[in-house]
Amino acid sequence: MKPLQSLTLIFGIILKGFNNKVPKTEKSLGELSSYQTKDGTFSLKSSRFKEAFHSQAGALYESKNKFIFPSHIERFNPNKELFVLDVCVGLGYNLGSLLKESMTRSININWWGLELDKRPLVLALRQKNFTNIWSPLINQILKRIESQSEWVSKSSKGKILWGDARATVSLIPKTIKFDLIYLDAFSPMQCPELWSIEFLTALTRKIKPGGRLITYSRSAAVRRSLRIAGMELKSLLPIKGELKGWSSGTVAILPECNKNNIKNSPKWASLSQMEEEHLLTRASIPFRDPNGNKNSQEILSDRIKEQSCSSLESTSSWQRRWWPCQ
Repeated sequence: MKPLQSLTLIFGIILKGFNNKVPKTEKSLGELSSYQTKDGTFSLKSSRFKEAFHSQAGALYESKNKFIFPSHIERFNPNKELFVLDVCVGLGYNLGSLLKESMTRSININWWGLELDKRPLVLALRQKNFTNIWSPLINQILKRIESQSEWVSKSSKGKILWGDARATVSLIPKTIKFDLIYLDAFSPMQCPELWSIEFLTALTRKIKPGGRLITYSRSAAVRRSLRIAGMELKSLLPIKGELKGWSSGTVAILPECNKNNIKNSPKWASLSQMEEEHLLTRASIPFRDPNGNKNSQEILSDRIKEQSCSSLESTSSWQRRWWPCQ
């Protein structure tokens, strides 16, 4: 048996036993299966959402390139308290990477997390190829999050709220405004609940002027919703190791008063003409969930009906204009 096959089998056995100990509920992620990404890090797939937590390029690689590097944490002064909201904590890669970067730069973290299911984090903490990535202090913090839902250390503190993020986001004190929001939910077509215009607007209302919402999604519906909410949009530049594409995600920035347009960076650029025109197609019609209680099938069905009645250009027509040979 090949080493990778053996490792996958071991993970699968662990997962099977783990799932037997922690019963699935209607609000969980369903059955969890493991796989190893190209950078050697451990990740999971969810049967409920029919998707993997990370791309094959690598769980840690994706966390750094799509969330941490675009945050530009170096722009914050040492000893500043950085407020971060982590939506869909999952296995904890974004939190671990954030803590590592902030500790290197002596920046204090005030972290809030939203997550539906505790099992991914519990399982990750059982894997040596996950815990070996982090320092003892970061592993201790991740274990405290899993066991006690919060931690306080000399340079950081944090709290996770378990449950449906549409409901738990309202439990964050209204006085707290975030410098960074990481939105790492399953894709809009699989989990539209966390990409609705209502939920995205609720998140943007918690951002400080100059703050950023960062996500791997380049969905026209997501981008249009964020723009309607008053955010300035930037396109994450493609990263090596992923399937060839025109964007690796979106950075949405809340403009500061009396400031010029936000400059591009080595990690992002202004939306291209192609991307701007994408926001004028039926693909840009938002996911809608006015009361925050619809299931994914209801949200998708309502959106299809709205698209069928729309006078916007069809997405297929937009594709033919920009990729006539495909």
